[in-house]
Amino acid sequence: MSAFLLISSGDGPGECQLAVAHVLARMEDEAGSADLDLSATRSEGRSGPVSALVALGGDGAADMAKRWMGTIKWICRSPLRPQHKRRNWFVGVYRLSSPAAPAEFDPKDVTWSTLRAGGPGGQHQNTTDSAVRALHRPTGLVVLARSERSQHRNKAEAFDRLRSLLALSDQTNAAEARRAEHLLHHNLERGNPVRVFEGARFRERV
Repeated sequence: MSAFLLISSGDGPGECQLAVAHVLARMEDEAGSADLDLSATRSEGRSGPVSALVALGGDGAADMAKRWMGTIKWICRSPLRPQHKRRNWFVGVYRLSSPAAPAEFDPKDVTWSTLRAGGPGGQHQNTTDSAVRALHRPTGLVVLARSERSQHRNKAEAFDRLRSLLALSDQTNAAEARRAEHLLHHNLERGNPVRVFEGARFRERV
């Protein structure tokens, strides 16, 4: 099962782009701890990613997505403008539907590799070489699938996830998709963050 998210800095300043990078890094840590697969493609700005598309795969992907959906608040003195008085920076995390028409691409543009990586199950997890890594060379996008015990099924999952991410990326680069994303940016609700982080180390407030 896959879940797709958009992390957006909206029309915020460079500090919000830094916050997008922090959120993405934290998601990667959380996915690793939960034995979930995470793949992402970033739209870079001057100070960091303006936005990032994230694909989560594996059991629990939907639950993790729910924990992140909404406004994320970062309380920190600006790393870019030390004298700036503002300390509150916001990004939005939005759930995206799977694209109606996944992207088509030449399979020859994909480099496949297998690796030993444990999936769900803790000490009883699968440790055979069934995990699959797909690199789409033209874009540099990397997708890892390891939740299935069969290498064949992991390869199919990685292929489908790659097609979806490429399609979503294409959509966000199209004019209509940019307008839709622009609306998401301006719908960012700053008053009720779902999660709050503090400081340069981006530690969550509990």
